[in-house]
Amino acid sequence: MKIEIVKLTEKNLRNAPESCKYCIYWEYPEECIGPEKEKKGEMLRKKLQWLRNTNKEFGNSGKILYVDGKPVGYAQYAPPKLLPNSANYKSKPSDDAVLIACLFIPEKKYQRLALGGRLLQSIICDLRKRGIKAVETFARKNKSENPSGPMKFYLNNGFRVYKDDKEFPLMRLEI
Repeated sequence: MKIEIVKLTEKNLRNAPESCKYCIYWEYPEECIGPEKEKKGEMLRKKLQWLRNTNKEFGNSGKILYVDGKPVGYAQYAPPKLLPNSANYKSKPSDDAVLIACLFIPEKKYQRLALGGRLLQSIICDLRKRGIKAVETFARKNKSENPSGPMKFYLNNGFRVYKDDKEFPLMRLEI
């Protein structure tokens, strides 16, 4: 199994897993709708616009994980101010941290192979090189269905509960 993790670009976003390239939940919460076929083009256009603007202001803000040339994992991260929906959560992310909005391996056959951990470590390495001191994410407490992943995954990777919540605690790792 050949694993490759690359920076998210406007070009390779089009190859991202289906559920990720059309998702605008974090970027445009007021327009977040299901990816109906007739809306996909508009949603991809908005995602590309967000990526372009975020890359100018912050730099690289995502990764795609490939297994044997197939895109099977996706991650997206940025300062909370560039992810407007983060303000709608009870526990507000910190201004001194970068927020992982999504870290997702959609297909079950690629889950539980330590790919998510590799993707997370790639993000942490990138942020550390850029001088970022902390990373946060909203994990899910009692279920694994969550774009950023379950709480247990983050606890196993050195994060701590920073601001507790009954369903989506804010997790934090000092890097």
